[in-house]
Amino acid sequence: MKIGQSRILSSFITFLLLFSQETFASIVIHAGQLIDGTGSSPSSEMSIIIDDKKITSIEAGFITPQPEDEYIDLGAYTVLPGLMDMHVHLASEYSEKSYLERISLNESDYAIRGVINAKKTLLSGFTTVRNLGDSNLITISLRNAIEDDLVQGPRIFSSGITIASSGGHGDGTNSLRKDLSSDPGPNKGIINNKEDAYKAVRHRYKEGADLIKITATGGVLSNAKDGQNPQLTVEEISSVVKAAKDYGFKVAAHAHGAEGIKRAVIAGVDSIEHGTLMDSEAIALMKQNGTYYVPTIIAGLWVAEKSKIPGFFPEKVRPKAAEIGPKIKSTFAKAYQAGVKIAFGTDSGVSKHGDNATEFRHMVEAGMPPMKAIEAATKEAAKLLGLIDSLGTISKGKIADIVAVDGDPLEDITVLEDVDFVMKEGKVYKSP
Repeated sequence: MKIGQSRILSSFITFLLLFSQETFASIVIHAGQLIDGTGSSPSSEMSIIIDDKKITSIEAGFITPQPEDEYIDLGAYTVLPGLMDMHVHLASEYSEKSYLERISLNESDYAIRGVINAKKTLLSGFTTVRNLGDSNLITISLRNAIEDDLVQGPRIFSSGITIASSGGHGDGTNSLRKDLSSDPGPNKGIINNKEDAYKAVRHRYKEGADLIKITATGGVLSNAKDGQNPQLTVEEISSVVKAAKDYGFKVAAHAHGAEGIKRAVIAGVDSIEHGTLMDSEAIALMKQNGTYYVPTIIAGLWVAEKSKIPGFFPEKVRPKAAEIGPKIKSTFAKAYQAGVKIAFGTDSGVSKHGDNATEFRHMVEAGMPPMKAIEAATKEAAKLLGLIDSLGTISKGKIADIVAVDGDPLEDITVLEDVDFVMKEGKVYKSP
């Protein structure tokens, strides 16, 4: 072999050795206390080993990292799975100017706000969210930008444009002057029969949505009179659900009034959002069908408080906020005691982004044990998404979404409102 060829071979072997060392370097986390999200009792002094974005093992005690490993010392912290919020609106945040902004801001303005709010959400410990309701495909584009590592934010599952009835909660032309309030049609999510329902779902698929959101009843913040009346028929909702199944979509149903809740559950939706006025019959149906409840307590409390401020809401909205908002917390307590499946959700974008974890304190105050509240934002949320095999717990083989707090959330759930460490897919975004 010639000298030049020998040097080339030697260099190539050296490169392979260095590459091999870099490829097989692990991340080792020492956790002072581990709450793994499965519902098991906490474990003290545990080591979590991560390779290629996934958890490869969890060992008792503080194991010694190899020299090439990245070592993260969280020995003074409680470590948990990345938190998951099943109801957010990243592209906006409510204020007294919100109704004017609908006609004064451009879609690019909302897109910029979405980028800012996504980062706030991630740094507050929420590594996965469902964005339920969109305009101009903003959160679909935001989801893609985050996946491409162009901006920082949680893993987003976006419903795209909400599917609603003409004049219903979700019809953006409500209360506009006549020339701006024509029927938008199913392309824009507005349906009035079973055929429209299929077309609306297919357009969400065409636009790249991850799931479907419908508004089965009136809502609080839409500029319309009724916040609880049923606004879709059982047949229309059933058509949405059937079409959604064809495309692999789950269906989330905004619903306040009991009749709309029951229609949505009978039609086969996967989750009821808010559920404020659910009655015992609705609860029984949800248990029978395995329907998840996503409560959004902080949104209800927020609108109730703001309804006391003169001029904050349009006059059609203020009485709805005052009446419906305060009731969600007691409904949550009733649903939990009855055994309805519950997944964590906040409706952030009504309340402030980054404050998502304040929902926990209200869940606990309403009677849910802290461990169950944590499970609602980890294991149960992952089940609702259909992703329990890859997310929701700190377990071997799952994606390395991990957070840590200073304190014990089982003793004081409010410590989750100040997350010190955030990792998503093995990458650290926030450190103590």
